[in-house]
Amino acid sequence: MKNKTAYFRFYEELNDFLPSGRKQQSFQHSFRGDPSIKDVIESLGVPHTEIDLILVNGRPVDFSYKPGNEDHISVYPVFESFNISGVTRLRQEPLRTLKFIADVHLGKLVRYMRLLGFDTLFERTYDDREIVELSVSQKRVILTRDRQLLKNRRVTHGYWVRSSDPREQIREIADRFDLRNDLKIFTRCMECNGLLSEISKEEVSADLPPRTRQYYQRFRKCGGCGKIYWEGSHYENMKKEIGNLLNLDREELNL
Repeated sequence: MKNKTAYFRFYEELNDFLPSGRKQQSFQHSFRGDPSIKDVIESLGVPHTEIDLILVNGRPVDFSYKPGNEDHISVYPVFESFNISGVTRLRQEPLRTLKFIADVHLGKLVRYMRLLGFDTLFERTYDDREIVELSVSQKRVILTRDRQLLKNRRVTHGYWVRSSDPREQIREIADRFDLRNDLKIFTRCMECNGLLSEISKEEVSADLPPRTRQYYQRFRKCGGCGKIYWEGSHYENMKKEIGNLLNLDREELNL
């Protein structure tokens, strides 16, 4: 069977997945048979979940399109914070209520996500199949350091986290999903993801350390695991850390 040759150009952060000789420029790629454009693109290393628009010879196509010889193909990244559903045919509208599920490599990032108030599932025992199943059934965005996970055909919303530093990761996620206007600081349990609710001192007094019982008056309890939170020195330290990480002041943190 004769080889076909197409000309590809990937835009913005999609270049993160390409070798240096193919970044920020048009390049030729030859392939055999009659594969879908999704399969050709993923063979180049770019997961389909990172893509929101493909133009072939200037016209939008979906993932089932079969590239032809001499096609000129432009591939654009997902814009999760913008609704471009009138342009693209690749996905449904961006998720308006963002929920996440993270893989085993992102445990420290998950604590930051929950601290900021974002519903983020995480268990070290989750395998790839479970992550995909929960993502699809609960409409959650997969956060992962594993590119192969995002190539699963069932996955519709996912993001490959570029940085290996948790502090950089939370900045990256906040920028990528435009999270700064949706923060709900200290409303979720960092341990289990459960929602926190105000509770009277009298109700939790027996479970408090003596000095905590003496000096603090406001408490929150997790509806999931029952962990109790109060506004001690760690609370002030976390506020400062979040503000510094996301370059936000107290008012912007919605506190």
